[in-house]
Amino acid sequence: MDLLATLEQQIHAIDAAGLRRRRRTADTPCDAHMQVDGRDVIGFASNDYLGLAAHPHLIAAMAEGAARYGAGSGGSHLLGGHSRAHTQVEEDLAAFSGGFSSAPRALFFSTGYMANLATLSSLAGRDTTIFSDALNHASLIDGARLSRAAIQVYPHLDMLTLEQQLSACTSERKLIVSDGVFSMDGDLAPIAALVELAERYHAWLVIDDAHGFGILGEGRGIVQQAAVHSPNLIYIGTLGKAAGVAGAFAIAHETVIEWMVQRARPYIFTTAAPPAVAHAVSASVALIASAEGQTRRRRLALSIARVRDMLKRTCWQPIDSQTAIQALVIGSNQATLALAEAFDAQGIWVPAIRPPTVPVGSSRLRISLSAAHNDADLDRLEAALHSVCELAA
Repeated sequence: MDLLATLEQQIHAIDAAGLRRRRRTADTPCDAHMQVDGRDVIGFASNDYLGLAAHPHLIAAMAEGAARYGAGSGGSHLLGGHSRAHTQVEEDLAAFSGGFSSAPRALFFSTGYMANLATLSSLAGRDTTIFSDALNHASLIDGARLSRAAIQVYPHLDMLTLEQQLSACTSERKLIVSDGVFSMDGDLAPIAALVELAERYHAWLVIDDAHGFGILGEGRGIVQQAAVHSPNLIYIGTLGKAAGVAGAFAIAHETVIEWMVQRARPYIFTTAAPPAVAHAVSASVALIASAEGQTRRRRLALSIARVRDMLKRTCWQPIDSQTAIQALVIGSNQATLALAEAFDAQGIWVPAIRPPTVPVGSSRLRISLSAAHNDADLDRLEAALHSVCELAA
């Protein structure tokens, strides 16, 4: 069979199952109010939780970084591409973090996906068992596979099963891996329980706090919120969500980070991110820690409380989340797509989330809240929810 014809058939099958993904084109900066595909919309789709992506201070910092360091890094971190801006942002992130008994060290990455691949593939190998929450992000799953370690999946948030798996494990090395805030449900990992298990069973604990950094723990993340400290901890954060820029980081004991510099192939064999990005991230970290950052977190908390209340009054099943991720489980792919289109017709951008991002039969609408949303935006969302709910009935 013709190669292109085979791919076309497979794409048609994806389409028929209601699983085809289509990109939308934003004509304006990421914000609560955007122009997308030539239309004005209120965006409830991005992960810009603090509304910093279009913040004038960060735009100016990006421009300043480009003027100072140029447009690109020119090489990998170990072959000429590591600038003063990269060093500075790592120092800023390490100083801002919590959860470590001694002074930690940070390592800056171009993306969160790369950070997770690098961390797991460098710390785990054939002599390792990785214990992974069933709802972990795809980048953690792929990092575990890349490591070639044995993988045991425990039911979502099930600490009893995890303890039984750890107790029975005879591997030389063990890694427990979990999201901090789960990206499709918005619920939180039990950090204190995970730390206790990691220390009791002499395991590394990798927490991917992509959706918690900048928000929880006064911006320092879920580990700071849980008030735990452990040398077994490796903390991953993303800088393209609440921080409003791009990139990611791993923070751990300095020995762990030095090992990653020496052995993490996704870090070693890629061109460093533009220094201007690192320069802007440093400005973002300072803003997150500032009084303005605290004000934005308070504004977001009020919006979360209001949306939680309004979702309980819809005809769908909301997932109980106290974070900026608010999801309504619809079930079928086609019904979820139809509802997303109904919201879009009212100028409300709420994305449809379908397998394999979520389990089969749990397709959903995922509402992402931002400190940039105002009361009028939430009024529009509430009116659209009632209108679309009547349409669905």
